[in-house]
Amino acid sequence: MAKPVKRCNCRDGNGKLLGKACPRLTKRDHGAWWQRYEAPRGPNGERRRPWAGPYKTKTEAEREASKLAHSVASGAPVPDRSLKVGAYLRSWIKGKKGLSERTRSGYTEHIDLYLEPGLGHVVLNELREEHVSELYEAMGQINRPLKGEPSEILRRLLAVRAKATWDSARPNQLHNRRPLSPARIVRVHATLSSAMSTAKRQKKIRHDPSKNVELTRPKKRRPLLWTPERVDRWRAMMAAEAAKPSERKPMPRPGPVMVWTPDLAGEWLDLLVEWEVRLYPLFHLIITRGLRRSEACNLEWPDTSLTGPGPKTISVLEDEDAEAEAGIKSESSRRTVVLDDINTNLLQSWRKLQRAEQLAASEKWPDSDKIFTDESGRPLDPARLSDHFEWLIRRSGLPPVRLHDLRHCAATIMLASGADMKDVSATLGHRQFWFTADTYTVVLPELAAASAQAAVAMIPRRKPA
Repeated sequence: MAKPVKRCNCRDGNGKLLGKACPRLTKRDHGAWWQRYEAPRGPNGERRRPWAGPYKTKTEAEREASKLAHSVASGAPVPDRSLKVGAYLRSWIKGKKGLSERTRSGYTEHIDLYLEPGLGHVVLNELREEHVSELYEAMGQINRPLKGEPSEILRRLLAVRAKATWDSARPNQLHNRRPLSPARIVRVHATLSSAMSTAKRQKKIRHDPSKNVELTRPKKRRPLLWTPERVDRWRAMMAAEAAKPSERKPMPRPGPVMVWTPDLAGEWLDLLVEWEVRLYPLFHLIITRGLRRSEACNLEWPDTSLTGPGPKTISVLEDEDAEAEAGIKSESSRRTVVLDDINTNLLQSWRKLQRAEQLAASEKWPDSDKIFTDESGRPLDPARLSDHFEWLIRRSGLPPVRLHDLRHCAATIMLASGADMKDVSATLGHRQFWFTADTYTVVLPELAAASAQAAVAMIPRRKPA
């Protein structure tokens, strides 16, 4: 094997690369050491002697040269030292064939805004925990007061953030004043971790630094019940807001995850019937059986059993290669949900409506087995469904909840009706029974207290106690 040589990227007056001929290479801090090694012959049998480097010292280059020679002799893959993180992430996302458009958009956003500007210049095989930690530290500094000058990595993030756009971005989405949440950083880390796991399996790297980085875990967002006291306080806040100049602001709420009482859930369902909301069967299914938004959007008719003897069911299934965001969150989420008579009747009526719409559309109707589609037969877009739901909530005048909160409403109503915790956990598709019990430890006592108050109020008294 050839001896290591010292090279640099300096050029002469004509722009020619000097390489190992640069006169400044006599200085210790100029240039770097490189080593040629014998790689396996190419497809045409030609000899290949690629460069490996850069290395800080000649000793390091010689030591790594021995490792390269041993790897080549054993037939093990030799890491490509010219492949950088940015280029690898682009090839990785391009090769993810089974992603939904929504998932692909989220991964691409993470790469565009954070991973490539923060880590893209680093050689993939040289990525270490300190690089990743530095990126997350800079992400945590976005929209926060700084002591001193911003780091170089933070400057790169801010520069990209100032001009970045992508298909799913909302106006001024990147230009608000809120810092990035720990949950946001965790999601970006999940994208990097997935990409690095692929690189490790493909022998592009020997060490996966993403597995050894400690993150600030987001606080667990426990559901809170819309108790009468919280509803009264919310109505007072809304009345105060109404007296101000009209601005479309987020509706205030006591916590990020709010759950309706059965009375509020019934009031909302009654309004949907009164308004003749087309997707009423979908919302009724979610709020009573606890499906996730994307699960409901991906349901298919062949996976239902709505007629004949035996229990009426609907199976929550997904392709084996589908990503979590495309519908199925985990293996335990693949489940069969037993339907009650009301949901069964609603789905049967919905099928008749869908067939009538298909007949009217004729050949323009897409070939799809999806249960829930728009009037033209196209599968529902989850983001548009959430927007439609938010509009219905504002129109109702009821205390606000998110579409995903209907799933929590379903769990609460099932538990309040006396359903076994394990049965509720299986219906929701939770991986662990304890997760269901832990999630609703706050909601259930409040609901029980509200029931106790209602029970006492039923007793007629001549004088208030």
